[in-house]
Amino acid sequence: MEFKNLLLETNDGITTLTINRREALNSLNSSVIAELECAFYELDLDETVKGVVLTGAGEKAFVAGADIKEMSELSSFEAQDFARRGQRVMLLINRMHKPVIAAVNGYALGGGLELALACDFIYASEKAKFGFPEVGLGVIPGFGGTQNLARLIGPNRAKELVFSGRIITAAKAHAWGIVNELFSPEELLPKALETAREIAAKGPLGVAYAKDAIASGLNMTKEDGFRYEASLFGVLFATGDQREGMGAFLEKRSAEFKGK
Repeated sequence: MEFKNLLLETNDGITTLTINRREALNSLNSSVIAELECAFYELDLDETVKGVVLTGAGEKAFVAGADIKEMSELSSFEAQDFARRGQRVMLLINRMHKPVIAAVNGYALGGGLELALACDFIYASEKAKFGFPEVGLGVIPGFGGTQNLARLIGPNRAKELVFSGRIITAAKAHAWGIVNELFSPEELLPKALETAREIAAKGPLGVAYAKDAIASGLNMTKEDGFRYEASLFGVLFATGDQREGMGAFLEKRSAEFKGK
């Protein structure tokens, strides 16, 4: 499918997905949200794709938020539907079998921060900015931000950021555990792609099951999480990837995984 607001480039099994609305600081309107849903659905099904790096066009913004002009005209019912559609994209990213790395190159505000939080982890430019300014507009984050942020950094810091509407620096986001690593603007995308390629060289089923175990376990007791982990561990021993991975280790050669 051809996209109006997205750029996709795949090299060595890694797709760079760039949100391309520079004139609106890559803000999320209904069209962008629909395209993101379609793109991530297709990428998850594409067996040639081993990982995704998500970023924004230009140096100013990853995604500066949802499109306020569009949202300002919504009714209560329409606003709830808009939030549901945005949440559907976030859950799709979260449930993908493949890793998704956010490369935050500028402002990640509101829906932009929510999009980054939906990814498996975040790399950021040292010049990036993060925040949830929604309360200053009389609303709240609607694309899963209140849920994902509290689970990531704890409820107290999440409340401080959401209640205040404050925009924080990349350094503070890193200190709070929102961002994994900081890089210069020039290094950001190459470093994200380097990590994506490193992950892609591993067993794809192992990566997918590890992603599932971590995400699912957050909603379980520790004991149930242990049981779920053990069940996935056992299932992987019925796969060719397990035999290839362990066989290659014992034979002192590089593994050639098939994802089966």
